[in-house]
Amino acid sequence: MNDILDMTITKAAESRLTVTDFSQLPFGKVFSDHMFIAEYDNCEWGNLQILPYGPIPMSPAISALHYGQAIFEGMKAYRQESGKISVFRGDKNFERFNKSAARMSMPAITKDIFMQGIAALIEIDERWVPAQEGYSLYIRPVMFATDPYLGVRPSDKYTFALLTTPTGPYYSKALKVKIETEFTRADEGGVGFAKTAGNYARSLYPFAEAQKEGFDQLIWTDAVSHEYIEEAGTANLIFVINGKLVTPSVRSTVLDGVTRDTIIMLARKQGLEVEERRVSVKEILDGIETGNVTDAFAAGTAATVTPIGEIGYQGKIYTLTDPSTRTISSGIAKMLNDIRYGIVPDEFGWNWIV
Repeated sequence: MNDILDMTITKAAESRLTVTDFSQLPFGKVFSDHMFIAEYDNCEWGNLQILPYGPIPMSPAISALHYGQAIFEGMKAYRQESGKISVFRGDKNFERFNKSAARMSMPAITKDIFMQGIAALIEIDERWVPAQEGYSLYIRPVMFATDPYLGVRPSDKYTFALLTTPTGPYYSKALKVKIETEFTRADEGGVGFAKTAGNYARSLYPFAEAQKEGFDQLIWTDAVSHEYIEEAGTANLIFVINGKLVTPSVRSTVLDGVTRDTIIMLARKQGLEVEERRVSVKEILDGIETGNVTDAFAAGTAATVTPIGEIGYQGKIYTLTDPSTRTISSGIAKMLNDIRYGIVPDEFGWNWIV
């Protein structure tokens, strides 16, 4: 790959594979041997490198630390049944990454650096892609401002990096979630649709408070009235209401999830009716009590398709149907996995073989 891009490759002296237990892979804590780095200066990207994973030097005055210019993406590579490795819907993540960059006054990354950087990194760390069912190699593209300047303005310099971490399932059970009505994740005209670091920072305190109450995640509601459901802390939300797949519509406060988009396309291919619209808290809670809401799940790159078992609202717990009886979400999850692992033909062209 370095024949295509002007890239310097420095390999690790010794692989950590021999000391890595692939049966114990907590999400985001075990990193592969190498990382990819590119630097932006004088209005262009350069200094492309693959080097051993580890700390990188930086000034404590860099803009990202003081003014929050930092964005990221989440992607996965899968070892298919044939042994080939594919990256799932990388083009969609690339487009969203640059959409986030534009909103945060950051430069766009070029498609060749983004995609060929991923390919070159996976080629070197190919043995880090797990072969177990339900496992994958999580890919984290990230960009952050690096000007050592304490003035409030967009940075002139940036670093783009690619990190990879082998991982198993993000959630191991049905979720108990709380509908949040005091704090907000995003507001109209803000950056809720972008994968910027600050969105996640502002969610940490409410999430920690919810964990003290025994919840696994939050359901965020609109910032004005708290009457409408938007998304969960780590994923989009999808419900089955009277046999229809219903999900909050994408707006400035809701992330345009890649997994969400994928599920909608798969559902429509199966002949399911899909509605993308405002979804009220009242509709969901009333629907659980009347039996009109038969399924609810989180959908995201990390979460994949994770059932929601209980929803808490103003001190009351609403219990959904047993996840083992949910044919719609389990059927979509199986179809999605079969495509990603190469078990069935990829009719959509989503798998990028590297």
